[in-house]
Amino acid sequence: MAHGIRTQDGRRLTLEEHGAPDGPAVILLHGTPGCRFGVVPEDVVTAHPGTRFISYDRPGYGDSDRQPGRRVADAARDVRDVADARGLDRFSVLGLFGGAPHALACAALLPSRVRRAAALASPAPPDARDLSWFDGMADSRVEEFTLALTDPLAYAGRLAARAADVRRDPAQLLVSLRDGLSDSDRRILSTPAVGEPLLRAYREALRGSSDGWLDDDLALLSNWGFDPATVTRPVLLWHGARDTLSPVGHFKWLAHHVPRARPVLEQDAGHFGALEALPAVLDWLHPTTEPAAP
Repeated sequence: MAHGIRTQDGRRLTLEEHGAPDGPAVILLHGTPGCRFGVVPEDVVTAHPGTRFISYDRPGYGDSDRQPGRRVADAARDVRDVADARGLDRFSVLGLFGGAPHALACAALLPSRVRRAAALASPAPPDARDLSWFDGMADSRVEEFTLALTDPLAYAGRLAARAADVRRDPAQLLVSLRDGLSDSDRRILSTPAVGEPLLRAYREALRGSSDGWLDDDLALLSNWGFDPATVTRPVLLWHGARDTLSPVGHFKWLAHHVPRARPVLEQDAGHFGALEALPAVLDWLHPTTEPAAP
């Protein structure tokens, strides 16, 4: 069921709920580009009937108002407003891909409300010390991010054109993503259970504009607005060793710098292996014994 809420600064956010209305809640943070649809595949939701899943369109995606110049840290305020609107005192957060740093922001900035956090296939901060940020990254990804850093206006134009292509044929984005991916990622993307929900999510995310996509990338490539070392909640870091979109060096940096992190590195997995890890991740988010509040 979809809902529209207003943030404290007056913006509209669109969110969607699935699962048990009275169950322990997980707030889902989608990838880049992405939206509230299909963050967790339907079969995984069905296999966790006691969990309350809440997802929302980040600013600029779908029906959510844009927030120009937003930083990764700003997601914590939006998640707080989502939780308040849905009557949640405490909850877990799960971020996939570009949503993973936003989950870490919630763990750092909402310690009294976040039970546990999971960050799957997360990039590291672009200003991370002792990390060669582009090492191991697919050439196409390096070229895109370099353009975003050196000529944001040209990058905005490129994303606008790609978004228009996606509106005409969402499958084109899946085709472009395949370049430079591992064999395991290509296998996962070729399955209807993954490919079809992704197409639906891309179509909804970009149906109005590419603003959310642009703002996401610029936020991920600039100062996040918080230090991962300040996270005090338990965090599961999942990563595939063959990831070419968020290289394994990013995982190793985060595992070293995020306190209380539980690092899980799958040697044969790539970027989209995170989707296959979701059942175990959700089991970790809701253990029998709840972690104590700080």
